[in-house]
Amino acid sequence: MNNNLLKVCNLKIEADEKEILKGLNLEINKGEIHVIMGPNGAGKSTLANAIMNNPKYKRLDGDIEFAGENINDLKTDERARKGLFLSFQYPEEIPGITVENFLKYAKRPSDGNLLKHFKFDLDLKRNMKELKIDESYAERYLNVGFSGGEKKKNEILQMLMLNPKLAILDESDSGLDVDAIRIVSKGIKMFSNEENAVLIITHNTKILENLKPDYVHVLVDGKIVKTGDSALADEIEEKGYESFKEAVEV
Repeated sequence: MNNNLLKVCNLKIEADEKEILKGLNLEINKGEIHVIMGPNGAGKSTLANAIMNNPKYKRLDGDIEFAGENINDLKTDERARKGLFLSFQYPEEIPGITVENFLKYAKRPSDGNLLKHFKFDLDLKRNMKELKIDESYAERYLNVGFSGGEKKKNEILQMLMLNPKLAILDESDSGLDVDAIRIVSKGIKMFSNEENAVLIITHNTKILENLKPDYVHVLVDGKIVKTGDSALADEIEEKGYESFKEAVEV
């Protein structure tokens, strides 16, 4: 049985006519939590956007396979329907659409069956309670007037409700206090199981204090230059990225 969910081979991506990813390779299997760390400008968010096929990012070379299928030519919404999810670093405000209605629309079955509303309502209430989000937020417009922490928790709520095969969390911990980071970590633990996977993109080791990733990758200058376990994150916390940058420059 093939447990491989994501396979990125020799991926080269440019944005604004500048090559950012320079032959990146990455494999993620079911049941795994991966972390990508790196200095600003290394290409972390570019990788997340490239996996979801954000049109701002142009693929120059390489392949992206998801669940055994080459998805190079699939649009963003098609990739989402396959089971890919991206939590944004800066979630946008969407006036006129409530949190609840957004989730109902996003979760509508692609097979034409009706959404099971009773189960949806139960799941929504349970997940909001676990994430310490007041129930009234379900009726508020998506992210409108939300604080930074509320927006990030709402992204985790979306992940739990949509239940993708692979969740990519881009800087979901940035700008959060200790309590909010703990809640985000709890949401990731609630989501993670043997049938899905998580890719956490961060430059902060705080979120990893409550999670035990299977793999930590260091991304420098558009390539993964080192892979290890959670001890690698501790090394970065202590020494920074200089030694990894120097290794690339040599």
